[in-house]
Amino acid sequence: MPHSDARRAREFTDPEPQGAPRDRALPGSGPDEAFLGELSGRRVLELGCSTARRAARLVRAHGAVVDAVDPAADAIGRARAEHGSLPGLRLFHTALDAHLRTAEPYDVICSAGGVPAGELRRLLPSLATALVPGGALCLSVPDDDPTPVRPDGQPTAPAPDAWETLLAAHGLHVEETVTAPASGPANPPGPARGTGHLLVRARRPLRVVGRPRGGGPPAAHAAIGVGAIVHGPRGLLLGRHRRGTWELPGGTVEPGESLQDTVVRELREETGLRAVPSDVRLLGTLLDEVGGMARMTVGAVVTRWRGEPADQPGESVGDWRWHPLDRLPPSLFECSAQSLTVWRPDLPIDHAPAHFTPYST
Repeated sequence: MPHSDARRAREFTDPEPQGAPRDRALPGSGPDEAFLGELSGRRVLELGCSTARRAARLVRAHGAVVDAVDPAADAIGRARAEHGSLPGLRLFHTALDAHLRTAEPYDVICSAGGVPAGELRRLLPSLATALVPGGALCLSVPDDDPTPVRPDGQPTAPAPDAWETLLAAHGLHVEETVTAPASGPANPPGPARGTGHLLVRARRPLRVVGRPRGGGPPAAHAAIGVGAIVHGPRGLLLGRHRRGTWELPGGTVEPGESLQDTVVRELREETGLRAVPSDVRLLGTLLDEVGGMARMTVGAVVTRWRGEPADQPGESVGDWRWHPLDRLPPSLFECSAQSLTVWRPDLPIDHAPAHFTPYST
């Protein structure tokens, strides 16, 4: 991963008129436009836009189509007064996560210091899925940000490596980091800040990569499971495991259960959706090996269901969302990735190989 010094980082903000109020965001903490990549005609999202001077500049100077979002009503009010009539710029006063969940995916998403590093970490699953395949995520974080990469919350590496690890866990590839010096008042009010900012550009791969849950073998009683493909007009249903992977509904076959019964039960327990065994079409058995143990997964298509998916108490998978097949999220659980490519071999998913035995019916 290339790491550049401060000479590569120039001011991202326009010069401010004398006496003008400053942004809430840290001034000068973001990258210049070259760091964001090609912008002409691209859909761009700026998070924590404050008065939207940066967003307006991207529209005027580069022909980008920009959505600028800030949860602060006073900031968006000032932005609308200054730039509300600018074609190509849309301003949103809303929670960041809510916007990421509902907006059409973007070519570029940037945050130039207006969103705290801890909030950016919390938003990473939504940020990854809010990018089009090949889209770029450009973030500015304090260079002494204690990004947690261990369960105890302590960093195991300098900030650039820690952020690379964290972004990779959400299916994003870090292309470049830049260390930029702090700017603005020498002694800003509030808590003490670090010496500068780390500017990170990551990209969502064009193809989805199946990610194993862990390096060890599954428990013996969990060596056979089912994955339920629920696809309809709104897309494919996937949930996020608490460890970060996106997965199909599914789970372990219990003693005495038929495979169709397992699909119906797991679908109800994890999502709240209701189906009957006759609504389940079994595709076949996927066989691979993990740590010397054979792992069997049965892919299944649910042809009809009732209800709306919702998080269920006590389940390890939640945040159920419908995903278009051409915009599947990164970090698919490997067993789910294998089942999906059996169902639709044309899907752009890469994963470890598995031997597939189709069922005759």
